[in-house]
Amino acid sequence: MSDDSGLIRRLITKLGIILLLLLTLSFSGCVEPSGEDPDVVPDVYETNNSAANSSMLEDTASIDGPIDALSIYSSAFENGSFIPEIYTCDGDNINPPLEVLGISGDAVSLLLIMDDPDAPIGTFTHWVVWNIDPEMQITENSIPGIEGANGVNKVSYTGPCPPSGTHRYFFKMYALDTDLDIESGSERGLVEDAMEGHVIAYGELIGVYSRS
Repeated sequence: MSDDSGLIRRLITKLGIILLLLLTLSFSGCVEPSGEDPDVVPDVYETNNSAANSSMLEDTASIDGPIDALSIYSSAFENGSFIPEIYTCDGDNINPPLEVLGISGDAVSLLLIMDDPDAPIGTFTHWVVWNIDPEMQITENSIPGIEGANGVNKVSYTGPCPPSGTHRYFFKMYALDTDLDIESGSERGLVEDAMEGHVIAYGELIGVYSRS
């Protein structure tokens, strides 16, 4: 029996040593961590009330038939270039000027959605405006139509404010065959539901921005 007892004690000792080594490796950093700490995110993204990855593809909102192309320009920046600081959270946080070309005579109103698909918690909505006069250019620091709620639940424009890296900002313009009968401050999802079946033309302008 004494030999058996000694064998058991040696096995227990070896198991204890193995467990101690495993614990030591875990706390020493030899075990790969589960992931990196997330970036520090400013309030404008922490309070994002936009639907995650919400989007309105032009073909899902169109009436029967092809959708015409709109050309969107800004005198403040070219397509694919950096948005000037004045139009961001680092500047005056006002909307840039926009011009729309290619609008047909069938267009009753325009609808604009500006968003950031690169936001860390999903597509972030910066501006929603509808019932824009198709003959009117969108001037700097203006309210060209009826505004909806943006990603921070404000009924206004809110400019680019990326927490890190360079983000893309899409100015999506839709020509509609009607005005939308929805209230100011409506959420983006409600606006997209209301425009469904009424889009006759679509175009977009893309700007980029990163914080220094």
